[in-house]
Amino acid sequence: MKKYSPTTPSRRHMTVVDYSVLTKIEPMKSALIRIAHRAGRNNQGRITTRHQGGGVKQLYRMVDFKQNKIDIPARIEAIEYDPYRSAFIARALYKDGERRYILAGKDMKEGDEIITAESAIVKNGNRSKLKNIPTSYMVYNIELQPGKGGQMAKSAGSYAQVLAHEGKYTSLKLPSGEVRKVLTEGYATMGQVSNHEHNLVNIGKAGRSRHLGIRPTVRGKAMNPCDHPHGGGEGSQPRGTKRLKTAWGKIAGGHKTRNKKKRSTSLIIKRRVSVRNK
Repeated sequence: MKKYSPTTPSRRHMTVVDYSVLTKIEPMKSALIRIAHRAGRNNQGRITTRHQGGGVKQLYRMVDFKQNKIDIPARIEAIEYDPYRSAFIARALYKDGERRYILAGKDMKEGDEIITAESAIVKNGNRSKLKNIPTSYMVYNIELQPGKGGQMAKSAGSYAQVLAHEGKYTSLKLPSGEVRKVLTEGYATMGQVSNHEHNLVNIGKAGRSRHLGIRPTVRGKAMNPCDHPHGGGEGSQPRGTKRLKTAWGKIAGGHKTRNKKKRSTSLIIKRRVSVRNK
């Protein structure tokens, strides 16, 4: 983590991730695409997601979450920055000459050898079927459906822990604290996602948020009653409602939103622990 000298009020607490671990190299042009920014608006131009808009121009990197080149070793050529995700990405050169972007693991560096195999050697960066990964080991980029590609534990610093193997299911403890069963035939990468200090970043100033494409947020109690359930009153007032509400009157905070009829509920052994109950 890099800190700045307090040369200005906004610099006083600003921090950024130490990017010295990245390789000074241009991104692969074959893996870059431009994604149109909708600024949180739908096809009618109406805002459906608030507080989005602006930001610097970005090019999306096509990242291979499947890593389906089985039994073909690869060498890490470079560790690169990805503006569309919190984690770093790695450029992998496979033995057959193909290059792909993959999620970079913690402590992954140039020159490392990795492989995807049904039963790969237990080593950070290698990808294997869950049933062949020993218990208590950390994994990331986990497949929920075999062959679909990684869907869980993909953000910076995240990982799941293998707890047990039972029949056709493997029990995983997810970053949220939830314990759930996942099919053992699915693949997962061993280790932890890179850039584990991402959660320590202090934005420092409003302009930096605008560069990230985040627009200002107005407090509900600063609005009028017609605009928000917390609005109204003379000067600064408490919200006036028993429970927190969204701008559309829905209960927020402590209200369970998961659909009780969801099929995957039967695979959850232990629900995640609420931040309020920690």
